Amino acid sequence: MTSDLLAPLDLAFWNMETAEHPMHLGALGVFTAHSPTAGAHAADLLAVRAAAVPGLRMRIRDAWPLGLPYAFGGAARVPDPDFDPLRHVLLHAPTSDFHTEAGRLMQRPLDRDRPPWEAHVLPGEDGVSFAVLFKFHHALADGLRALTLAAAVLDPMDLPERRPRPEEPAKSLLPDVRKLPGLVRGAVSDLGRALDIGACVALSSVAVRSSQALTAEPSGTRRTAGVVVDLDDVHHVRKSRGGTVNDVLIAVVAGALRRWLDERGDGSAGVAPRALIPVSKRRPRTAHPQGNRLSGYLIRLPVCDPDPLGRLDTVRRAMDRNKDAGSNRGAGAVALLADHVPALGHRLGGPLVSQGARLWFDILVTSVPLPSIGLKLGGNPVTEVYPFAPLARGQSLAVAISTYRGQVHYGLVADAEAVPDLDLLARSLSEEVAGLLSACGS
Repeated sequence: MTSDLLAPLDLAFWNMETAEHPMHLGALGVFTAHSPTAGAHAADLLAVRAAAVPGLRMRIRDAWPLGLPYAFGGAARVPDPDFDPLRHVLLHAPTSDFHTEAGRLMQRPLDRDRPPWEAHVLPGEDGVSFAVLFKFHHALADGLRALTLAAAVLDPMDLPERRPRPEEPAKSLLPDVRKLPGLVRGAVSDLGRALDIGACVALSSVAVRSSQALTAEPSGTRRTAGVVVDLDDVHHVRKSRGGTVNDVLIAVVAGALRRWLDERGDGSAGVAPRALIPVSKRRPRTAHPQGNRLSGYLIRLPVCDPDPLGRLDTVRRAMDRNKDAGSNRGAGAVALLADHVPALGHRLGGPLVSQGARLWFDILVTSVPLPSIGLKLGGNPVTEVYPFAPLARGQSLAVAISTYRGQVHYGLVADAEAVPDLDLLARSLSEEVAGLLSACGS
């Protein structure tokens, strides 16, 4: 294993982290246990398998002490000579509430002096279930990469054989002079794209009302909740109204926010929070496995619209406009600008970027793809998978969505003080799906 420089966006995630705003992803997998000791056995398996996964042995260190002067201000993934999987795989006491424990664990930052990941095994008090909470720092992995690392410690899966990735030519530190005209055109194009994105970011903050519940001052506490929705119900709505499954899932979030705000007494009148919808730029079969490859779409959730089908139509049109424009432009593509910031700029500007997130978007709504085949650990099958996204500074709620074996799983992460009634929002998601089905005549 050799050193691997962090990509610019990885470096941004590493430097914008604070104790109150840890920048790790999470996923809570719930398993059916074949025996009361299945949780303890699962912890042993995870530790043994983690020791054999190179990506899990990598810690992050500053590049300068590693003898990489051209990356001053940067950081790199390097093998940890003292790697001990037992520091990362932790077995907890039995619990009756996986989400309460997950919220407590999600608020705790990862140790930056070790490989930045953890697996927490939570045996169920009922003796017939257990859960595993995986945490991966966003600088170590994006959603697809985190899935790959987690799958490496689960039971082997029968996957289609992949074609080997073609070898990439070695890169010189200096550009090929024959390519200079194209490089100049690319630089001009990049400048135009940056100006475009900056203008869209500025416009996105004009004449928009969010809810104070979504943008409260941070407390550093965390609460999580999960909701399961039947994928057939989502498909029924999609077929009745058009659009995509993702359009329906985003519209469900908008409707649930409306129900939640009205029931808690905040009111939804005029509320149209800006939702960031991340878009992966990774090509799963060919892209280099390391590094975040993310752009995004930005839409205003029609929380103020009382008509559930009207909300769905608004979301569908907004997503269509984003797709027509492409993921390289628009306010949601601001993450792409990280590639044009020098490493030292990320080091010095990270705290400012983290504080400016609230000026860019109000809530994160992201989808995490999962394999359609059943996942297992020690022969114990996964029945539920709840993805969790990090909270940016000044934002109280993030929504992550996964589809697994005929079910949609909403994973909610919230600031525990700003959103003490997260269970109410979770219930509102289920009610919104029922409301959409009713509006479609089901």
